Amino acid sequence: MQKITAFSSANFHLLCDTLAAADNDLAQIIRLNGYPPMWTRPNTFETLIHIILEQQVSLASALATLNKLRERITEVTPARLLMLTDEELRACYFSRQKTSYARYLAEAVLGGAISLAALEELPDDEIRSRLSTLKGIGNWTIDVYLMFVLQRANVFPVGDLAAVNALKQVKALPKDTSREEILAVAASWQPYRTVATMILWHHYLSVRTRKQG
Repeated sequence: MQKITAFSSANFHLLCDTLAAADNDLAQIIRLNGYPPMWTRPNTFETLIHIILEQQVSLASALATLNKLRERITEVTPARLLMLTDEELRACYFSRQKTSYARYLAEAVLGGAISLAALEELPDDEIRSRLSTLKGIGNWTIDVYLMFVLQRANVFPVGDLAAVNALKQVKALPKDTSREEILAVAASWQPYRTVATMILWHHYLSVRTRKQG
């Protein structure tokens, strides 16, 4: 069985230092910006709905939708979400597609087809296999769930534009660098690709903040 490799607040900075010692570009990010935040989220139905809402939109837009949903039902649970009509979900800024995804997830959790608590004990590949059977949940959503919720240490979200663009920038790679070449670079950060990605996101956000300032 695949080994489960996770990180925690107890070893996060040590793992950053380990990566920095082996990669000058990651070391430079930390020198300039300090350690990245250790982004985490609870293992709840609401969190998975939030990640689905973040698909292909800005983080601010997704959060606005989630907050509107919270206002409507107070606690984001499968049963409460399913009480809403499509029109009520649209009033919470849900698109038609994401309404469908949210309903499908709620029904899967309520019906026992998926148990978020049980996923905590499974290896990454098995989690990916189980979650990918759910409508609207693809590799990017699963990557974010593994990284933020379960704190699995060895995930690189090749479908995440911010991470990929930051990698290209710090490694001085051409814009048309292929997916395979990106994955080959990220492979050098194993078994801590998640932590390396958080360093890359930290770079991306720090650069954007400086530009806005």
